[in-house]
Amino acid sequence: MRKICIIGLLALSAITASKLLAQTMPVAVASSGGCPAPGERPFHPGGPPAGEPGEPGRDSNRASAGGQGTSASGGGPHRKHLLIWADTRNGIAQHDIAHAEAVIEELGYKSGLYDSYIRTDSSIIAKRPKMSNGDPASGGPSLCNVDAIFFLGHREIDLDAPGRADLLWFIHDQGKGFIAVHTGIGAFMSWPEFGDMVGGRYDEHPWNTADAPLIVVDPKFPGTDKFVSGETFKDEFYQLKDFNADQIHVVLRLDTTHLDMTEHRVHPGDSYAQAYAKMYGKGRVFYSGLGHAPATWDDPRIQAMYLGAIKWALGLVDADVTPNPNATPEASSKPTGK
Repeated sequence: MRKICIIGLLALSAITASKLLAQTMPVAVASSGGCPAPGERPFHPGGPPAGEPGEPGRDSNRASAGGQGTSASGGGPHRKHLLIWADTRNGIAQHDIAHAEAVIEELGYKSGLYDSYIRTDSSIIAKRPKMSNGDPASGGPSLCNVDAIFFLGHREIDLDAPGRADLLWFIHDQGKGFIAVHTGIGAFMSWPEFGDMVGGRYDEHPWNTADAPLIVVDPKFPGTDKFVSGETFKDEFYQLKDFNADQIHVVLRLDTTHLDMTEHRVHPGDSYAQAYAKMYGKGRVFYSGLGHAPATWDDPRIQAMYLGAIKWALGLVDADVTPNPNATPEASSKPTGK
């Protein structure tokens, strides 16, 4: 009996010591890369679980899209988490991105592939976001609980040095996805590392909104199957400077033979790639200049392209993104840097 009591006391002491050690252990030990420990800041999805009872047609939408949802009972794989980040405070009001945000959120909802957060406040671009008073934010998105960013920012954006470092860490080191759209290539023009990450820089739209053919350079890239090479498309086509052609896999390019290349804002040496993919460290980066007008986002070709890009950026599908520097004749010469 005495031996049994001693053994019991020793076991109790060991359990007590383990609890005390767990309580005093620094959060950093249980965290990854400075992120909160699992369960410290739970994710609250923006929509109901895929396949939730009482949602007519939800399962058929997922099946037709090849979705990978999660049921209310917890069965099946979890959907991915997409942050739609659209800080346009220093941009121009004509870029009405509200409809674009809604379309991207709906594509995830209907396909069952991902849940979306929509945010215009760049303070959430951090491992540990803070409220306006400096206190830690509770719940909501962070770079620790999303899998990719769909970026619709414009011009200079108020993102502090720690936020910038966290953003590059998110993509380069953590291997997450980043999809930049239209004005996104002209954001952070004073931040060189952002240009390196996204692969190029905005350099005017010489023809404003125009009709021109698009060439499908890679018909195998996810989401390009609805485009027909040589088919006319209407948009505000950008030209790109500082285009890192040796790091980029061009998917769509502009056929400039149908445009006035003597226009004074045309800069020799710039690229006219309209959609491309690239790697940035471990991360997957996609950019397309298509999507200027709200109505453009109702075009099935645009929806298919961006859904395909999101799936690739989220790691749901793979694609060959070997750089093809000769894919755009305009990119074969050295950028002017104008």
